[in-house]
Amino acid sequence: MTSPVFREVAISDLDGCYAIESEAYEGDEAATREKIATRIKRYPEGFLCAELNGKLIGFINCGCAWEVVMSDEEFKELIGHNADAPNVVIMSVVVDPVCQGRGYAGQMMREFINLMRKKDKKTIHLMCKTHHIEFYAKFGFDYIKPSDSEHGGMAWHEMSMTL
Repeated sequence: MTSPVFREVAISDLDGCYAIESEAYEGDEAATREKIATRIKRYPEGFLCAELNGKLIGFINCGCAWEVVMSDEEFKELIGHNADAPNVVIMSVVVDPVCQGRGYAGQMMREFINLMRKKDKKTIHLMCKTHHIEFYAKFGFDYIKPSDSEHGGMAWHEMSMTL
């Protein structure tokens, strides 16, 4: 398997990121183009892209907080984000549907965790659907609780890991 190249996002990635987010997530679960643009502009260093043969195939993006409230919808627009805060909150882990099932999400997650360690972050938090709990547990995430979030009208679970 060819390994992707990992890099920080650029504003020129906006359309590609939005296309992948829209295709990979169900219904209202996907971030809007505007939210993705805000995340790219406000915290590009928390936005890891994966490329394969020069084509964007996936990304992980996050914000940082002093206090993590996973059900805070405003945080998805980086309201309350502080790049110096020690706690990372992942908003998207997404791979282009045509590239799924090949281990790229796992490679991205390992790269992202290492990147956050290099940035001296202390914890990483995320919300996921039931069928992804086992995937994140493989990387050292602990199950916290069912989330209060009703984002996209779906059931979510909160997980976190200490770096």
